[in-house]
Amino acid sequence: MRLSLIPFLFAVFLLAGCAEETAVPDQPQTVVAQDESAAGSQPTAQATQAASGGMGVAMGPGGGMMARHHAQIPEEYAGLQNPVPAGDESLARGEAIYQEYCAACHGDGGMGDGLAGVQLDPRPAPIAHTSRMLGDDYLLWRISEGGSHEPFSSAMPRWQDVLDDQGRWDVINYVRALGSGQVVPGRGPQGGATFDAQAEAERHAQIAADGVDQGVLTQEEADTFITVHAEMDLLTAEMMLNTAGGMDDMQQAMLTLLVEQGTISQQEADLFSSVHEKLLAAGLME
Repeated sequence: MRLSLIPFLFAVFLLAGCAEETAVPDQPQTVVAQDESAAGSQPTAQATQAASGGMGVAMGPGGGMMARHHAQIPEEYAGLQNPVPAGDESLARGEAIYQEYCAACHGDGGMGDGLAGVQLDPRPAPIAHTSRMLGDDYLLWRISEGGSHEPFSSAMPRWQDVLDDQGRWDVINYVRALGSGQVVPGRGPQGGATFDAQAEAERHAQIAADGVDQGVLTQEEADTFITVHAEMDLLTAEMMLNTAGGMDDMQQAMLTLLVEQGTISQQEADLFSSVHEKLLAAGLME
């Protein structure tokens, strides 16, 4: 697909201007090299995460993670659901939009590691993963309004000034398809990883271990976090993706369902929520 000049110039502006104003100190730009001898191969999320020092938003305490996690959806977006079926036509339109406007920062695979995004602070979100944990209304709000306002304070522009309603819904369908593995991006120009469920599970285990090492969690809390998170990841694929609300709403809905199914106890659900808050407050996860 032909890339237009406008998003190319926008990406150059981000690299030139934002590198000076928002680059993470002492953190060199990292581009994941792809093995040209293995046609069609993709770097994993785990490899890219290790090279870049993390995915998504800034990972230190005080980085605003708690505020972003609890951000409330404005009334004009709350409860909206995607009216566009996620069929082949919508995914094709969404892919074209994503590659033209989104991949430069979020990466071809949607893991927040595009060439124009590695210099940004906060980092672009790994939307292939996070989009599956967020409601239609939340995603439409974030895409439409961008990230210049609090609590996000990111370089993401207001896409409602560029994309019509259908275009925004199409790209939501596409990024969710990236996260589910329904579509696999080609070897595009922006680089980056594709979503890797095993790498994500290993990341959760490392977060829990770091929490124990830093005295934020007990070993029992860490074990519960890993166990419940694994069940939630399995459940994500089974739940309706048009659930309204942000990360907190989706998390609570999944915990409630797991308790109702008898997969986990209410005590484990409550402990997981408590651990999740501790990890956010300590800056150990996005």
